[in-house]
Amino acid sequence: MSLQNFKNEVLVRVYMVTIIVIAVALAIMFKATRLVVSEGEYWRKKATEKYVSYKDVLGDRGNILAADGSLLATSIPYYDIYWDPSPVALDEDVFRIKLDSLAINISSYLTPTTITADAWKEALWQNHINKNIHYMPIAKGLTYDQMQVVKSFPVFSYGKNVGGFIAKKVDKREHPFKMLGLRTLGYVKEGANPIGLEGKFDKSLSGDAGKMLVQKLSTSGDIVVPINDLAEIEPRNGVDLVTTLDVNIQDITQTALIRTLNTFQGEHGCAIVMEVKTGKIKAISNIGRSEDGKSWWEDYNYAIGTAIEPGSTWKLASVLALLEDGAIHLSDTVDIENGSTQYYDAVLEDHERTSKRFLTVKEAFSQSSNVGISKLVYQAYKDKPKAYTKHLKDFFLTVPTDVEVLGEAAPYIKDPDNAADQWSGISLPWMSIGYELKITPLQLLSFYNAVANDGQMMKPYLVSETQRYGETLQNYKPTIIKKRIASKTSIDQAKELLESVIEMPGGTAYKWRTPNYRFAGKTGTAQLNYAQERTAHHTGGYQGSFVGYFPAENPVYSCIVVIYKPKSGFYGGNVAAPVFREIADKLSASNIALSDPINEKGKPIPSPETLPNDIGLRSDLLKILQNVSLKHEIVGDINNEWTSVKPRSDTLLVAPRNIGTKKQIPSVIGMGLMDALYLLENRGLRVSFSGYGKVNSQSLTPGGTAVPGQTISIKLE
Repeated sequence: MSLQNFKNEVLVRVYMVTIIVIAVALAIMFKATRLVVSEGEYWRKKATEKYVSYKDVLGDRGNILAADGSLLATSIPYYDIYWDPSPVALDEDVFRIKLDSLAINISSYLTPTTITADAWKEALWQNHINKNIHYMPIAKGLTYDQMQVVKSFPVFSYGKNVGGFIAKKVDKREHPFKMLGLRTLGYVKEGANPIGLEGKFDKSLSGDAGKMLVQKLSTSGDIVVPINDLAEIEPRNGVDLVTTLDVNIQDITQTALIRTLNTFQGEHGCAIVMEVKTGKIKAISNIGRSEDGKSWWEDYNYAIGTAIEPGSTWKLASVLALLEDGAIHLSDTVDIENGSTQYYDAVLEDHERTSKRFLTVKEAFSQSSNVGISKLVYQAYKDKPKAYTKHLKDFFLTVPTDVEVLGEAAPYIKDPDNAADQWSGISLPWMSIGYELKITPLQLLSFYNAVANDGQMMKPYLVSETQRYGETLQNYKPTIIKKRIASKTSIDQAKELLESVIEMPGGTAYKWRTPNYRFAGKTGTAQLNYAQERTAHHTGGYQGSFVGYFPAENPVYSCIVVIYKPKSGFYGGNVAAPVFREIADKLSASNIALSDPINEKGKPIPSPETLPNDIGLRSDLLKILQNVSLKHEIVGDINNEWTSVKPRSDTLLVAPRNIGTKKQIPSVIGMGLMDALYLLENRGLRVSFSGYGKVNSQSLTPGGTAVPGQTISIKLE
């Protein structure tokens, strides 16, 4: 071959290779263009579906415990069941052989009355032949035991890679004691602001997230399945919170609060019980109506999240300020002008007019005279109002408590120098009795707790420690905010005033005194929207409250009760004091630390003052007298069914009690509720009652004809 021919052959081959390369390049460009333009969406979808990534895996959320270790909030695992019918996750032979059995098992166990086995078989088959489906929902919200049963079904028992079985764990927060302290415990929910202890300690309760390799099964990425059963990085479980709450005290508080809301048909109410020496919150109950209005529920944290005009319970702060400045003595007198006075163009009145002109400071406080207290404050501070508001700062009434719950409302106390507060000539007298200012029930209770604690202000708190696997991680100790908010002399006089409300005749809570123990406190009746509508003598309803502590001589617990918009008996002494008294009664009876030894003062000497005075069935009373070996004497007709027991010297006289014939209305004055109901209902009468203790009045006159179905009202004191 000549050199020229060789060159020509080489060139031909080069041209051929070049043409081939250009053709391949054009083909690649054409295919790439097609992939991007016409098939791009399809392949992007495929890539997304098969996308593998790491997903955060949360550990078990920590528990919230009561002081004694009782579970208040815990996470319970539930399972959502899915099935991957695609050929990648399913053995074809296994599926075809066991399809009928699988459908029968699903239908009989999960949907016995709603979806038949044939319907399940058809659905399973259709999802299988549609090769693009990887995630068929089977059941939701199963317990662990239920999930194990479903996992044992034919096909599913082969697991994820052969039987297509997928179980997705979903933790659900449960509260074993239902609504006890529910709002204080709070929650963390997607799309909602976190509240309560759950919100405040969310990071600690959640623990540290781990990492798990997952595959997306949907274009949106919201459906994923784990590649492996175990996480590549194990999560760390959250810590447990041990609270200061006492389940028994919480139950007593909630029960008493609901009873009063039912009786007086209030819109909502709250109550807090605090340990005086430490500031530990032992109970906090917030009760409002459920959405359907037919029951009660913990719907909002009124005790912490709502600042309100407190009304007369604020008078303690006003009087303590006066005592600190030496502006008054408890024996001083004040002109109450028969219960009505005027400041500029506004009239201020007591809750009822009186024939009295003058009261001592102690009487004005115990009887909750608006006129009396406001005049004392106005006379002392009208030319120096900042001296009054400075005391409120010294009493820590102008700052939040910083309790461990999100959403605490800030107090609002007017500042004479702040133009935005619109201080006027009537601001001082109205503030002195609890208007034109706002404070939460917890903030006010903290102040009363300091008085009970000899002036030492404690920070209220709800969490005593954190734990992991039962081991303490951190302790939270009682915190002293201030050693003394006022002088010992002033605090002692403030305590005397608070005791006078209960122990002094005419005191607004005098009827709630008890021989079993002494307690101290203050009633409050706030007229809602009072400041805005005071000139029209028109209000938007009432709010009754009581705040105090017990036992008076050595306080262990402080407590506040607020009832919002009761429909009847709206005074604090009528609607809130009974709740306080019920809580105090039950705690005094059940807590040995609140009771004196029965033999401490020796055996009592029988006298008319120490012997009982009672009415009841003769057989019951005689049995009791014999069992306790009390000296007694039977007088009159010994066959009479009903008797009265009255003391005479050191002896009890058992005398017949005339209750009339079965057709007459009996007198039940002096009887206990059980005996009164027995007598009245046996005569066909309908009975409504209010109060506690023994019957002191009845609406129908004794001796009249008892008409079946007629209603009789009785009041107990």
